[in-house]
Order: sequence, then structure tokens, then C-alpha cells
Amino acid sequence: MNWNRIEGNWKQLKGQVQERWGKLTNDDLDVIAGKRERLEGKLQERYGATSEKLKKEVDDFCATCKVDEALSERK
Repeated sequence: MNWNRIEGNWKQLKGQVQERWGKLTNDDLDVIAGKRERLEGKLQERYGATSEKLKKEVDDFCATCKVDEALSERK
């Protein structure tokens, strides 16, 4: 899935993001607001990983993210 779709459905996907990266708070997720660069920055703050490693993790998340599943959970 491309990041534009994730950004457009951020509110529905926040649960999947928090499940994947449990150190992110609800406030972090609100600040991130679907912006990939902000997500990578917050992940670096919380986990101390390298930028390169985080980019790969976010890419992996994009590949496995399920917007349809998140939308059906909201109903």
C-alpha cells in the first residue's frame, strides 16, 4: 500500500501502528497525523534505532498494512 493511502486513513490505522510500535503514545499518534517523516522521527525518539532501519520497518508496515481491515473494525 502506498503512503498516501495510509495518510488518508490515518485515524483508522492508528491502532495497527500502535500495535506494531507499542512505545508510541496516543499523543504521538496525533502529532504524527499520518506523516511518514513524523512517524520515523517519533520511532527514532522512542526506539533509538537508525534512520535506515526505521525506513525499512515503515516500508514493511506499508506492505502489510490493511486499510480495509481497519475500516471494518470501526463499523
